Amino acid sequence: MNYLELLQKSSETAGNILCMGLDPVPDALPYPEKPVSRRISDYFEELFDEMLKRNLIPAAFKPNLGYYAALDRPLDGQFDGSLALAQVLKMLRGKFPGIPVILDAKRGDIATSSTNYAREAFEAWHADCVTVSPYMGTDSVMPFAFADKGVYVLNRTSNPGGADLQNLLMENQEPLYITVARTIAKWHRESSVIGAVVGATNLKELEDIAGYFADKDIPMLIPGVGSQGGSAPEVMKKLRNTGYPICLARINSSSGLTHPWKKAPAPDDYLERVMTNLAKLIKETSL
Repeated sequence: MNYLELLQKSSETAGNILCMGLDPVPDALPYPEKPVSRRISDYFEELFDEMLKRNLIPAAFKPNLGYYAALDRPLDGQFDGSLALAQVLKMLRGKFPGIPVILDAKRGDIATSSTNYAREAFEAWHADCVTVSPYMGTDSVMPFAFADKGVYVLNRTSNPGGADLQNLLMENQEPLYITVARTIAKWHRESSVIGAVVGATNLKELEDIAGYFADKDIPMLIPGVGSQGGSAPEVMKKLRNTGYPICLARINSSSGLTHPWKKAPAPDDYLERVMTNLAKLIKETSL
């Protein structure tokens, strides 16, 4: 099964296009008495078991590598973050078979380095997909095009500073994000695993890109819903209005689904808060 088929099948199975970001901030989580790796893995296991109990299943999961790698202290022989990520990935495979796992790493380097970053994502972490930067061009991106794996290329990101470069006008007065979208479409024709990251916080740009991709079967990862200000219902409306194939999109929310209370200590009703937010977003992203 290639990545496009995995997206289609998982959206049908889940009945939605929600992507659940898994970006832990240990100080905001319960179990303060536990070591960091156990604190993260035990917390997510509790969430996952409750999700299964309530049949609240998203159509993708997206751990951000930086949240885990920052917890390692390799020179001291401590790998709490990597151990936690390994446990989380094992749990996802066991508890949510058939649901894609996107490793948010935003890699991109010269070809030989990109090849090793791709091996990190797909062979070391066994991710189904990885996020990459387009800045260094074809020989930087295409090493990630592993058979049956997926690649999301940064196109128009959800952060405020994304406009600094991504909205610059080219000589033909076309914004750079459209030029990048055209390049992504070219890469997709060469390898059907290539998709795009398009933020939910910039609806005009999202509409432009979704309209361009509508007849090209290019997957979109759409972050920025929740804390960053994006609205899942508004994104769904734009996708439908442009005729984009909904099953190929994944609308992501991270902190709103991992620790919506933001700062320590975790409230007594932490589990209910997460489930309430998850149920709301699943409803808003339902097919």
